[in-house]
Amino acid sequence: MKYSILFAFLLLFSACSIKHYKHSDSKILIIKSPQLKFSDLAYIRHSGDAVEAELFIAGKSIKKIAINYLVCVDEGCMSRSKFNTEFLNKAYPDNLLQNVLLGLPIYKGENRIRTVDGYEQNIETDDVNILYKVNAKAIYFKDRKNRILIKIKDIK
Repeated sequence: MKYSILFAFLLLFSACSIKHYKHSDSKILIIKSPQLKFSDLAYIRHSGDAVEAELFIAGKSIKKIAINYLVCVDEGCMSRSKFNTEFLNKAYPDNLLQNVLLGLPIYKGENRIRTVDGYEQNIETDDVNILYKVNAKAIYFKDRKNRILIKIKDIK
């Protein structure tokens, strides 16, 4: 019992601790959802399963979204499913935002079609209507049913 409490405490605080990322890219990031609205420069850092998006407006850092075992934002850390419920859509898989930020397939690669320089996925269920495109210069995620848009573009 004593060790399980200690383990839970360490897991919680290590999930929100400072990470050293191997890759860092500056991008133009657009996020539009009922709870998140952002359009400006972002640094997307990642290493292994850990991803962080640091959002800037006029050169000033305004928000960080760090995804590891938990999702940590200014309001605190929460499970991935709780983050989806509060900021995106509860029907999304837990790894959706992480996969979009990294340009990885979503929904286990369902309906993935290769294109000349990337791939596309169309996911339509009772809860979502998603168009997801990934190519060498941009990532585009749009859920028409839930009015959620995420665009990530290289800085020219």
